[in-house]
Amino acid sequence: MSVLTDIFTWWNGSTIGTRFALRDGEFVGEDEFGNRYYRLPNDPEKNAAFGTERRWVIYAGYAEASAIPAGWHGWMHHTVNAPPANENYEPREWEKPHRENRTGTVDAYRPKGSALSTRQRPAATGDYKAWSPAD
Repeated sequence: MSVLTDIFTWWNGSTIGTRFALRDGEFVGEDEFGNRYYRLPNDPEKNAAFGTERRWVIYAGYAEASAIPAGWHGWMHHTVNAPPANENYEPREWEKPHRENRTGTVDAYRPKGSALSTRQRPAATGDYKAWSPAD
């Protein structure tokens, strides 16, 4: 079953194509969520189709792009050349820890009054008057 999962599901770990790329890929580092980052060394022949160094991630769980922390996102998109694993980055005291986008999951934010919210909507107060053109 694992072979079929690897062939037909791109959202659950690595696919067959990714495994072929791993043969030539170089492991760069791992983030605090268990996502593993790779690159194809800067070989002009292998990277000719991309025009730059090829970089990719193997997600620890489902493939969700928002699961990549900011430092690794910058490296993946060639904003910075040094991967965060090679730097001594210390977050500032006001920075919050990274959280992936939870939209579409049971942990998604649902404000009061939302049809999907479990919280009670406040009762109407009667202070609203609908607009009409005669007013």
